[in-house]
Amino acid sequence: MRILVTGAAGYLGSILTPLLLRRGHTVIALDNFRTGTATSLAACCSYDKFTLVRGDARDSRTMATLLPKVDAIIPLAAIVGVPACDHDNLAATTTNLQAIQLLCEKSSQEQLILYPCTNSGYGIGEETKECTELSPLQPLSIYGRSKVFAEQGVINRRNSTSFRFATLFGASPRMRLDLLVNDFTYRALRDKALTLFEGGFRRNYLHVRDAAAAFMHVLDHPTGVVSQKVFNVGLSSANLTKRQLCEKIRTYIPDFTWAESETGTDPDKRDYTVSNAKFEATGWLPQYTLDEGIQELIKLYQAPFESYRN
Repeated sequence: MRILVTGAAGYLGSILTPLLLRRGHTVIALDNFRTGTATSLAACCSYDKFTLVRGDARDSRTMATLLPKVDAIIPLAAIVGVPACDHDNLAATTTNLQAIQLLCEKSSQEQLILYPCTNSGYGIGEETKECTELSPLQPLSIYGRSKVFAEQGVINRRNSTSFRFATLFGASPRMRLDLLVNDFTYRALRDKALTLFEGGFRRNYLHVRDAAAAFMHVLDHPTGVVSQKVFNVGLSSANLTKRQLCEKIRTYIPDFTWAESETGTDPDKRDYTVSNAKFEATGWLPQYTLDEGIQELIKLYQAPFESYRN
């Protein structure tokens, strides 16, 4: 299959793009490289079926040129996370929402769109209930709203699937430290301590390689999966409070300590438990545990490390 991946040089894209190539797909990788260089995709350049394009997914001329060349689109280009979106509301709106609206307008109904949404849209869930794909969406941030509104346009198409991903973690060629597991593990190893705000707030987590595998699962099994439209995708064993995450990390870094603050707040107010049963019922299961992700991060952080924060 011929696939366009936008934001291909990013945290998830630099894992997914080589995986697509290894499976024999033809990949056009689009990125504006606003956060760095193309080195995260360097290994892909040896593939004849790989094309790297420097450009912006928000540019209608660029998209009009590239879309006729592909059968499927995976639009990873985004401003990710509450702090980054709050820092630049305009970039968040144009990238997370308007670029997806442009994609839906310019693509044909025959082209498959696999959209990476977020389970941030659930906002604050009910204490005794898991959030399913039928739960009400009540995003609390610009990030959550932009992704949820974009998802609506995607799933209104005939040939599309949206993944409501849990918070990603794990090592990647284009590393990010602003993700909760990655950040807490880094600070536990380097600083030995952190201040924890609202430690009882619960999140769901997913290894970045399992997120890439979710796209591959739908590409490999489109019949009966694409028509279901929306899936929560996370590690069902990792619906944890931030306090429980700290306790898990301390298993591997015994001298790590934290202090819970009673005065400050976390700008990301999400608090929910997520059910991933619908996607698991299609035959997909995560391959990487939270423990494995923490251990690989510790290996990475012991080397000289350049910090990327979106």
